[in-house]
Amino acid sequence: MNKKLRPYHLETWRLFLTASARIVTQIDNNLRDADQIPLNWYDVLIELYEAPDQRLRMSDLADKVLLTRSGLTRLVDRLEKEEFLTRELDPEDRRGFYAVITEEGTKAMRSAWTVYAESIDQLFASHLSDEQAEVLKMAFTRMLHQEPSSD
Repeated sequence: MNKKLRPYHLETWRLFLTASARIVTQIDNNLRDADQIPLNWYDVLIELYEAPDQRLRMSDLADKVLLTRSGLTRLVDRLEKEEFLTRELDPEDRRGFYAVITEEGTKAMRSAWTVYAESIDQLFASHLSDEQAEVLKMAFTRMLHQEPSSD
């Protein structure tokens, strides 16, 4: 299928990509400048913190933080070295591991939250009315739950 995109949709797509990349980079810089953990560390730790029993199988964690399994393994190695998480053997599948957040990981995540929340507000939320935020939320939710095309 060779569908022609409307110029307005293409321009909006490009602005979305640029805004997203710049905001994520600025949030990461704000965290670094405040001597907090990097954003990708925060993403891993919050997923573990919010998971049942504060643990996830490595493959499930990779899906949630949008990393390849090898990319997640490298990141988990660094987080484990800092004692922000541990890996535990899956008792039901001895080939698999769980990542489990530690008390130190929870402290690091909570410490970073203040800077992260301020950055979200300054760089994103302050530019949207409640109605605009709701429209974006509905659109992003619809996009994330669509079935992949079989074209």
